[in-house]
Amino acid sequence: MKAVGLTKYLPISDPESLVDITIAKPHATGHDILVKVKAISINPVDVKVRAPKDKEEQDPKILGWDVAGVVEEVGEEVTLFQPGDEVYYAGSIDKPGCYSEHHLVEENIAAKKPTTLSFAEAAALPLTTITAWEALFDRLGVSKSKDINKGKSILIINAAGGVGSIATQLASYFGLTVIGTASRPETVEWSKKHGAHLVINHHEDFLSQLEKEGFSAVNYILCLHSTDMHWDQMAKIIAPQGHIASIVETEEPLDLDLLKSKSASFAWEFMFTRALFQTEDRIEQHRLLDEVAKLVDQGIIKTTINEQLRGINASTLRTAHEKVESNQMIGKLVIVE
Repeated sequence: MKAVGLTKYLPISDPESLVDITIAKPHATGHDILVKVKAISINPVDVKVRAPKDKEEQDPKILGWDVAGVVEEVGEEVTLFQPGDEVYYAGSIDKPGCYSEHHLVEENIAAKKPTTLSFAEAAALPLTTITAWEALFDRLGVSKSKDINKGKSILIINAAGGVGSIATQLASYFGLTVIGTASRPETVEWSKKHGAHLVINHHEDFLSQLEKEGFSAVNYILCLHSTDMHWDQMAKIIAPQGHIASIVETEEPLDLDLLKSKSASFAWEFMFTRALFQTEDRIEQHRLLDEVAKLVDQGIIKTTINEQLRGINASTLRTAHEKVESNQMIGKLVIVE
C-alpha cells in the first residue's frame, strides 16, 4: 500500500524530509481493527517527531495521529466494531502512524465518528479532543455538573489552537466561565466563537488584565503554550486550592514552591499515555470519543477544521508541516485522500 515516511530527520524544506513509499498492507489480529484512511489531521506532535535530529531509521518511520476512516477488517477478539463502521481516533505514538492508505489501531482507543460530520470534519477532532477532555476532567478534576461549576473560572492559554478550540467548547458547555488567551484579532474572534467568554492577551500581564474584568484569580488553568514563559504568571493568578495542567514540556525545571502556600496542584497531560503504557483504563479514550461524538451530533461541540488539503502524499504533507511549523495555525489542518 502507499504511505509517506522518513528515514532521516530533516528540515521540512528538504524533499527527503517526507517521501512517498510502498509498504505491505497490514492485517488485523487480536483487538486491532484495520481502517481504510479517508482523512487525517496534522498536529504539532507530527512536526516535533519529524524535526531535524542526528538519527536515521533503518525502516521508514510513518507519522500521523489523527484519523477518520472506515473499518475494513477486525481482529478475532474485536467486540466494539465491525467492517463498514465509520471511525475516528488518534492512535498510539509508539505504533506506525496514519500517513498511509490503511492503518491499524487497537479498538479500545477508537470510536464511531460523529454521524453528522464528513470524514474531513471528523479527522480534525480525535487528538485534540482526547487531550482537552483528559486535561479538563482527569488532570484538572473539573466536574461535569454545571451546578458545581457555576461561578468557577478557567484560563485556557492559546485558546484558538487545536486543543484550545475544543477545551473552550467543553469548559463552556459544562458551566465554567472560560477566559481564553489570544493575541491577534482573528484568534480573539475564533476563541470567542468557540466558547470563550473573555479573551486576554498572552503577551501582556495576566493579573492586571484579569483585574480589569473583575477577576482576582482563576480556579483552573490549562496551559497550551510555553509553560516556561507563563509559569510565574500562572502561579500568581491561580486560586487557593486551584489546579494547573499543561501539555507543553519545559526547558527549565519548574519552581513548584510557587504553588505551595496556595495548596495548588500541577499536572501534565499527554494523550498518548494510556496507549503507550497500555494502562488498564485505556478504553476511557473510546468512551470519551463516543461521548463527544454524541455532543457533536447534538450540535453542542463543533469541529475545529479550518483548512483542508487533498492527497495523502509526501508533497501535500510537506506543505501541511510547513503550515503547522509557522505557528500561525487557527484550528486544525486536515488532508483528505
